[in-house]
Amino acid sequence: MRAFPNRLPWLVLLLAGVGSGTGIAVPLAKGAEPDGAAAPRGWSTRSPRAEIQPRFTYLPEGGPNQRGSFVIEADAREGLIGWWQKTFPVQGGRFYKFSAKRKAEHIATPRQTAVPRILWQDAQGRSVLREQPSVASFRPGGRPVAEPEYPADQGPPDARGWTTVSTVYHVPADASQALVELAYQWATGGRVEWSEVALEETATPAPRRVRLATVHLKPEKGSTNQEKCDQFAAPIAEAARQQADLVVLPETLTYFGRDASTYADCAEPIPGPSTAYFGRLAKEHDLYIVAGLLERDQHLVYNVAVLIGPDGALVGKYRKVTLPRGEVSGGITPGHEYPVFTTRFGRVGMMICYDGFFPEVARALSNRGAEVIAWPVWGCNPLLAAARACENHVYLVSSTFTDPKDNWTLSAIYSQDGRPLARASEWGTIALTEVDLNEPLYWHSLGDFKAQLPRHRAPTPADP
Repeated sequence: MRAFPNRLPWLVLLLAGVGSGTGIAVPLAKGAEPDGAAAPRGWSTRSPRAEIQPRFTYLPEGGPNQRGSFVIEADAREGLIGWWQKTFPVQGGRFYKFSAKRKAEHIATPRQTAVPRILWQDAQGRSVLREQPSVASFRPGGRPVAEPEYPADQGPPDARGWTTVSTVYHVPADASQALVELAYQWATGGRVEWSEVALEETATPAPRRVRLATVHLKPEKGSTNQEKCDQFAAPIAEAARQQADLVVLPETLTYFGRDASTYADCAEPIPGPSTAYFGRLAKEHDLYIVAGLLERDQHLVYNVAVLIGPDGALVGKYRKVTLPRGEVSGGITPGHEYPVFTTRFGRVGMMICYDGFFPEVARALSNRGAEVIAWPVWGCNPLLAAARACENHVYLVSSTFTDPKDNWTLSAIYSQDGRPLARASEWGTIALTEVDLNEPLYWHSLGDFKAQLPRHRAPTPADP
C-alpha cells in the first residue's frame, strides 16, 4: 500500500500483480472521532468507506499495564473494516523492532481479523523500493517496491487474553518513515484492543545459518533392519565432514529391497534398535538425522519418520497421515497428528511420500511453525515438492529412491520459492546447502509472502 501524507484522508493502493507498479487511487474515509478520550498525538483512524467503518475508542488506562489502548469494535453487520494508524520516523538501512500487545474478543480467527501492518515510506509519504539480495524476481524489471510488512503473533494469548505481536525488520535504504496500521476487518460483533505499540531501532539480528543435507541411496543389500541401516553410515559421515546440521534419509529404509517381507515384518518399536543405531551416529557426528522407518505399536503398524538429535536421543516422530492404496491393503494405520519440533537451529516438521501429493500436511506443519520440512519419499512428482516448499515458504529436504534420470522425485533441498538449491545425482552421494533461516524472501508485488500467510489465509475447520 502506498500512502500519501497524513493530512490527506486517502491512500493509493497498489494492486498485486500489476507489472508496471502503478496503482489505482482509492479514497479512504477518515475515521470518525474516537469515542472516549482523545487519542495520543499522531494517531488517527481510517476506513475504506464510511458505510463499513467500525467503532473506534481510545482508553487512557487500557491495555495489560494500563498504559492506554486503541479499541476497534464491530456491530452485527458483516464486512466492517478500519484501522488506527500512526507514522513513526526510521533510518533507512537499519533494523527496527515492531512490538504490540493485542487482545481479541468474540473473534473466531484473530490472525485474520486483527491485522497489524507496516508501510515503508519516504519523507513525502511515498512508497520506496527495496534492496535485498534475496529477492526472487519472476518478472523483468529492477528493484521491487517495498511491499507492506505483516508482524507476527508470538505464541498464544496469555492468561488475560493478550497476545504479543513482534517482528524485527531491515528498513529499506530509501525509507525515512513507517506508517503503522492496527486493523480490524470483516468479523461481526467482535472487539480488538491494541496496546504498547512501538517501533524502535534494535541491534542487527544474528543469522541462523543451517546446513541441510539429503542422502541419495537405495539400501539394496541385506535382509535385516540392521543391515539396511548400516548402509547409511558412510553417507552420514560424508555429510558430517561437510558440516551438516540435518541429514535426511529415505522412506521405510529397513523395508526397501525385502520383497519377501511385509511391512509388519520390518516394523519395530520407536524408540527401538534402528533409532538407537542412528542415535549413535547422530551423537558421533553431532547432527540431527531424519530416517524413514516402520513402527510397531501393539497391534498397529505405522509408516514413520523419526527425528534424532545430536545427543543421540529421539526428538520425536511423525506417523504418515495420507496412505496410498498399497499401504492401506498392507495393513498400515494412518497417523493423525502434525508435530513440529524445536531444534538448536530452528523448527522442523516431517512428512512422508504420499503426504506430498496433498497440500494439507505441509500446510499443517507450516501453520505450526515449521521452517524446514524433512521429506523421506519413495517417489513423487517433483513439481509437488516445489509446490509444497513454495506455497508455505519453507525449506524442504527430500530423500528418495528414484533416479533423477527418470524425471521423478529428486533427493534435493528446495528453497522457499520452490527452486532446488542442491540435488544429488549419483547413488550413495549426498546433496548439501547452507541457508539462513533469519533471511526473509521478498517477491515482486508480494513482498515477504511468508509473513502474509497467517494474515491472508482463509479460516479452515482445523485452523490452529
